[in-house]
Amino acid sequence: MPKTPDVFLLLGLCLFGAADALYKQWIPDTNYENKTNWDKGSVPCGSDIVQFSAQRKVSVYVETVHSVQEMRLPVDGEFILPSGGGFTVSNGGDPGCGAGVTAQFKDAESLQWFDPALWQAAESLDDLEKGRFLFSVHEESVPCQYDNVLFRAGTSFRVDTTSNQPSVPVQSVSILGKKFSSSPEFTHYLGSHSGRLQFHGTSSPSVGASGCSDASGCDCGNSANHNRICGTVTCAPMSCKKPLYPTGHCCDVCGAIVTIQYSSGFNLESYRNRLQHLFLSLPSYQSIQLGMSKVLKSQYFLGVIPRAAAAEIQMVLLDGESGPVAEALARDILKDVQAQGSNLGITGAEFQASSGATSGDGAGDNAGVVVGAVFGILIVVVGLPLLAVLFWDFTDHGFENPIFDKPTMMPEVPGIYGTEAANSISLTPSGVHFVNPVYDENETSIDFTA
Repeated sequence: MPKTPDVFLLLGLCLFGAADALYKQWIPDTNYENKTNWDKGSVPCGSDIVQFSAQRKVSVYVETVHSVQEMRLPVDGEFILPSGGGFTVSNGGDPGCGAGVTAQFKDAESLQWFDPALWQAAESLDDLEKGRFLFSVHEESVPCQYDNVLFRAGTSFRVDTTSNQPSVPVQSVSILGKKFSSSPEFTHYLGSHSGRLQFHGTSSPSVGASGCSDASGCDCGNSANHNRICGTVTCAPMSCKKPLYPTGHCCDVCGAIVTIQYSSGFNLESYRNRLQHLFLSLPSYQSIQLGMSKVLKSQYFLGVIPRAAAAEIQMVLLDGESGPVAEALARDILKDVQAQGSNLGITGAEFQASSGATSGDGAGDNAGVVVGAVFGILIVVVGLPLLAVLFWDFTDHGFENPIFDKPTMMPEVPGIYGTEAANSISLTPSGVHFVNPVYDENETSIDFTA
């Protein structure tokens, strides 16, 4: 499994309010100096003929001065030239360039907004610059509705924003160092020549989405595009006994998944501090990658009849191997929930591991078995009408759980909410993300429109 590089530091989270959104940065660019943008794998020199596809739209950022033998331009495009950028024509060729070739600028038309491999996520701009990236499920690897989107300053790009919805909402978009958080201003930019060259597709990004104000976290909002996202992902074969399929992910994983049911008293930030203090700071769990978020899980009455989806907290634990360390951590988390769940606003928890092992929240599982048996008897003896009434009563009142319903106060744990526990964890509106320390000018635009 891939490892997240460098050390991640948590900065500036408010204790009781919503966290700042994540920063999601677009990786590709259409820069002239980027050798991966050329079919020959190198930037053209003075003896070369430069060719752009005639019918393709492109916005190219040119940082320095380049000499060329000849240049063939597209029908619609632009060069963005900062101070010091430009071209010269070499009439006699360039002795250091060889005989010269025809260098073709690669087509960026197929690069999609909903491709997780084309984004990097971090909690802050400083983390982006230093390569401190976050692990998350595929749906949350592309921009969520509360995220800030960045296209790197000093670059241009072209991205297909086609979505299953009319728009692609985010909190803000930064292009060439300018941040757009106002809808009218960004809409005006999208209608400009540069905007039309950089963004295309049947949907348009929109900015100004409000932040998440729910202490238990907010849904990312990308589930409507799950199939589109997964259509860009290639899954590697898994070697574990029973690979797992996390909600919001496109591939099976080896490791463990912990799911938590919660009440109105649950605070995602406080809970991630507890996990860091009790578990992730231990040497035995330094290999763990943990992505934590709120997800919507489909519910079924009697396992058949669809009910409204219920929100729960999902923790995906990966250890870079077949999952034994992740399973050990999942078991430790369950033990802590059983001991202190009611004090944390947690009403139930369970895990499943890629070894095939599973575990529920103790009394909650037993209650579920009893309820299922009662329902089965009622179907046989008295029929569905009485069953519906009883189910309504159970739904309203539930069952008392001796593990989670004790009205005790949570004992103080020194340092559990201190700043020393903040390393390697990030709270976002859609969830909490963990990364362990072991892994760690003035510009002008030249249009060449026919």
